[in-house]
Amino acid sequence: MELRHLQHFVAVAEDQHFTRAAERLMVSQSGLSASIRALERELRAPLFVRTTRRVTLTEAGRALLTEAERILSQVRSAHEAVAAVQGVLRGTLALGTEQCIAGVHVARLLAGFRGRHPDVEIRLRQAGSGALAEEVAAGRLDLAFAYRTRADSDQLRSVALTSEPMTVLCHPGHRLASAGAALAPEDLAGEVFVDFHPDWGPRRTTDAAFTAAGVRRTVALEVNDVHSLLDLVDENLGIAVVPRHFRHKRPALTALPLKGAGEAAYETVALLPPDRATSPAARALVTLLETGGGTGGFAPPQEGPQAS
Repeated sequence: MELRHLQHFVAVAEDQHFTRAAERLMVSQSGLSASIRALERELRAPLFVRTTRRVTLTEAGRALLTEAERILSQVRSAHEAVAAVQGVLRGTLALGTEQCIAGVHVARLLAGFRGRHPDVEIRLRQAGSGALAEEVAAGRLDLAFAYRTRADSDQLRSVALTSEPMTVLCHPGHRLASAGAALAPEDLAGEVFVDFHPDWGPRRTTDAAFTAAGVRRTVALEVNDVHSLLDLVDENLGIAVVPRHFRHKRPALTALPLKGAGEAAYETVALLPPDRATSPAARALVTLLETGGGTGGFAPPQEGPQAS
């Protein structure tokens, strides 16, 4: 089995199309097809279901994809490790992050990293914490800043960033605005909620808090970005339970603590592969983060109207 066969297989799996994959790889379509057929012969299994419009993975193809991505990631890490020993950090840093993650200023961190390592290509992907954890475990991302979604495993480890309580946001004219004190999940029963997609860290934290309290809630307005959530609350269309630092993004809204902060803590982490599989670029980024290079380090968000 040759590495180029795996590279060709992964490209076709990603594009779901031989022509597009061939163009991206800058090889002939006939050469790409021959490469895939050679891989299928060696594995004695069809890897794709081919149609006139696209190709999809077979069960064998799906099984191979996970391993192929991991192998290619390890090969890339090996090349980068040798370059790092020679004193030059090269290659690619593939980073994932949730929106408005606490404990790190992503843009500032990447700017500091680029200034120190200009030969490393930076790629950034924004997604929910569940998807990001899967991407790191599969080797498609070098690391990700996300909500703590699971315990460390043989494919994933975490470095703590910060922890903060959840806060109830509502319009100043909402009936809850006059409460003037911390609210329990029971106090919010029957309210209309604005929240994120279930894969997002803040949504998972809120769902867990209400489940622990035995309070059922329905998310009527589901969004995929922070500003849409704040806009809906600002128009008094619902309330939201969010990490505390979100309140600084819309000071006009009323913010009230959610009782049981220990149970409803929003914990953010840097997710990485096992130490032996961590790329030199990822190590350099974590080192920069730990030393506060352009980020303020691991300190929790400060009080005041700052972006996080």
